[in-house]
Amino acid sequence: MLIGLGELLILLVFLGLLGFGAWTLWNYLRREVGGAGVPALPARDRAWLADSISRARWSAAHEEGDGQTRILVRRTYTGLDGHPVVLEERVLETFPAQDPSWEARFTEGMARARYRCTYLNEEESAG
Repeated sequence: MLIGLGELLILLVFLGLLGFGAWTLWNYLRREVGGAGVPALPARDRAWLADSISRARWSAAHEEGDGQTRILVRRTYTGLDGHPVVLEERVLETFPAQDPSWEARFTEGMARARYRCTYLNEEESAG
């Protein structure tokens, strides 16, 4: 009886290793080839994402940090999670946050950024 239990244990270990190997191979083959471990998106999601990226728009933005105000334009699209994803970002102007003429510089900078976005969006939709 002792020999039968040992053989059964070896068989179960072998089957467990075989199952684990098959599971690992299955997960490897399901992943995108160059995705560094990230599963590939289903075809419908890939098509939706490609359409969203093709409709990306430029918008004006500003950031405050390290005592500086940055006026910039960003080209964004809506990601699969519903949040904006930045494709490209260009800084148009940077000035100190403590500048006495901050309000005027900010207002003029944002106006220039909005104008630039209009130009960029029209240029991309024409081409």
